Amino acid sequence: MVNELLVNLVNSVLGAGKRTARGNQAYNCPFCHHHKPKLEINFTENKQGHNPWHCWVCNKQGKTLRSLFKQVKASSEQFSELKKLVKTGAEVQEVIVEHVLSLPKELKSLVDNNDIVARHAKAYLKSRNINIDDIIKYNIGYCDSGRYANMVIIPSYDANGNLNYFTGRSFEKDPYVKYRNPEVSRDIIPFELFINWDSPLVLCEGPFDAIAIKRNAIPLLGKNIQQNLMKKIVTSKVGKLYIALDTDARKQALKFAEYFINQGKEVYLVELEGKDPSDMGFAHFTKLIQNTFPLTQYDLMEKKLQLL
Repeated sequence: MVNELLVNLVNSVLGAGKRTARGNQAYNCPFCHHHKPKLEINFTENKQGHNPWHCWVCNKQGKTLRSLFKQVKASSEQFSELKKLVKTGAEVQEVIVEHVLSLPKELKSLVDNNDIVARHAKAYLKSRNINIDDIIKYNIGYCDSGRYANMVIIPSYDANGNLNYFTGRSFEKDPYVKYRNPEVSRDIIPFELFINWDSPLVLCEGPFDAIAIKRNAIPLLGKNIQQNLMKKIVTSKVGKLYIALDTDARKQALKFAEYFINQGKEVYLVELEGKDPSDMGFAHFTKLIQNTFPLTQYDLMEKKLQLL
């Protein structure tokens, strides 16, 4: 049950919010000042009597509204009112978590280095159909020590050229850890720097797939579409969407396809024939794209029945 008095109090501190789902409400973040309401507050108390909050852009977050009020310097009257509306157990002291993303300090360039480790990294990338032009374009590097030792590092940049994520992939033959990612939110738009929102868009699973596809491809960094990316696609001018997910993600692919069709997008489901785009290469994948037709509601229904 949402406490409307509490909602009104928070509105008086942060400005009017926007209802989302599951007792949440979104506000313009007072920390990063993003132009869209990205700070979400859960107004349904959890088992500890807390109302967690989190900004999906700057990753500022906390467990209680008391910590939020303290950060934004709410008035003494607003604190007094808050004390009346929340459980006393929610006033426990907490640490505000804010992760600052940066590339590993051990990162080295693959363009300027040709030592034995760099050669292994380049050989691995070549096996994934990634050439020197791709390495330069995506600023791919490698580490020979530290947390990401013997891994290639693939950065992602937002539309303004700011780092918003990176992935580490081992180039060892039998790695103890195959991949390692930073401990920050994935609710970003991967490779946004290279995306033209007026042209057809390809959604794929991993960064190597997007690099192999070359043209307007966004890696999901998994099999799900995060909230920021979903909103951007729906509100953009993109008219055609190609969904190129593995066969084991067919159920998710059909769910996304149905949603985008209902949003007025023309959707194509690319049959990958058991291979990743990075395995088949640019030419083969381009041929698949050219031979793929838009999904109709009938096609969608038929493919859903095939999963039963």
